[in-house]
Amino acid sequence: MKKYKKQKKEPFISKIANFLLTILFVCLIGSQVCTAANNNLRIAQVSDAHFSSYEENTSYKFLKMSANLLDDVIFQINTSGPYDFVMFTGDLINTPKITELEKFIDHAKNILYPWYAIDGNHDIGIDGPLTKNKFLEVLANANENMRQKNIYYAFTPKKGFRVICLDSIIDYKLTSNGEISNEQFLWLKEELDKYTNEVVIVCTHVPIIEPYTSPNHQMENEYELRKLLKTHKAPVIVLQGHYHAAKIKQDENLLVVSCPSLVTYPNAFRVININSNKKRTLVDVYLKETNLKDIQSRSKLRLLGSERLYGEECDRNASFELKTNGE
Repeated sequence: MKKYKKQKKEPFISKIANFLLTILFVCLIGSQVCTAANNNLRIAQVSDAHFSSYEENTSYKFLKMSANLLDDVIFQINTSGPYDFVMFTGDLINTPKITELEKFIDHAKNILYPWYAIDGNHDIGIDGPLTKNKFLEVLANANENMRQKNIYYAFTPKKGFRVICLDSIIDYKLTSNGEISNEQFLWLKEELDKYTNEVVIVCTHVPIIEPYTSPNHQMENEYELRKLLKTHKAPVIVLQGHYHAAKIKQDENLLVVSCPSLVTYPNAFRVININSNKKRTLVDVYLKETNLKDIQSRSKLRLLGSERLYGEECDRNASFELKTNGE
């Protein structure tokens, strides 16, 4: 019978060394995963909800179903998370009434993630109770994230990112055009100077780059605003609404994302995923259409030139690379 040699037992000190090496390896992998996760920012952008509890449909907006469309978007957001935050880029309501804003908030409260809002021209009354101060007060009473000093404000959702929310609404005359005040310009420059290395996400209702030409809706000082933003060395991603259109434009290190309306075809919102490291920032932009297909079909019938609002495929779903240091 052939004899087999006994295998030598692994020394105790060797077992300890291997165990420690395994723990170290797991920690390194875990650290890389955590770092990657921390460099990622996921945003849901909802624009021009035009919520109305009593108005009839217009030739352009499906107002009677605004609550249903808003609830559908909230359901989609809650079931497709996580999100770092949700941003409403203006025109939360169709008519500037305090009761309408409060009813809108009753729906928005169901969002499972932190949510923020900026004002649109339909949110602010020129000669009515819903002034800019009142708009902010009503939101602040219901949402601790909105307890800001000014209607324009900024916050840091995660290290490496700075979100700047602009007030682009003119409230001293009847107009759908917008502007950034001189006081706000100075504040914006201070923000950009202070957060030089951060990826900046700018939220505005009135666009800094029009998705299509509309002299009655444009930003009156868009050139100056765009020039200031382009001085920022790190990437600047602009989330805008107002035109109800799906459009994406890149100008070097400036990426401008226009979001459609909930009550106008294609009845959609945006998901923006930003992943940043020392050399580059990758931005994936998606268009998420309503699940309420019957409403969407009927909404499309109310429009001439619906393709302008729906955009090309590159305006709906696309990926972009921006230089982190603006090189």
